Formats: sequence, C-alpha cells, structure tokens
Amino acid sequence: MIVCLCRAVSDRDIRSSVRDGAHTIRQLRAALPVADCCGKCAPQVRELINANRGYNAASAMSVGCACAAA
Repeated sequence: MIVCLCRAVSDRDIRSSVRDGAHTIRQLRAALPVADCCGKCAPQVRELINANRGYNAASAMSVGCACAAA
C-alpha cells in the first residue's frame, strides 16, 4: 500500500527501512523520501515505525527462526 502519495513510498519500503535501523522519521527520511513534502503521511509513517521497530533477532527467535539461533 502506498503511504506517501507525494513520493510513492509504500508500507513495505518503510518496514524494510525500519528493520534496517531507521527508528525515527528523521532516520527514515535519510533512507526514503517520506513525510517531507506535504506531511499528510507523517502520522501513518510514525505508526508503521512504532509497529515495526520491535522486529529484531529476539522477535525472530520468538517465532522459531532458525537463523536467529545460529
């Protein structure tokens, strides 16, 4: 789903950047052109950041990911 209509940034793009370490809108803007034009997407971008920033190796282990156990 496209979150930022001005720059055509999708929720997948945002989730991927959050998994790669972007945990604030400022950090996300360094990786993606999001929430920097009209700003209407900023609330949804924050929600996606907050919902996805907990994904890490500990989260992977909790679902039984074999790569986290190595």
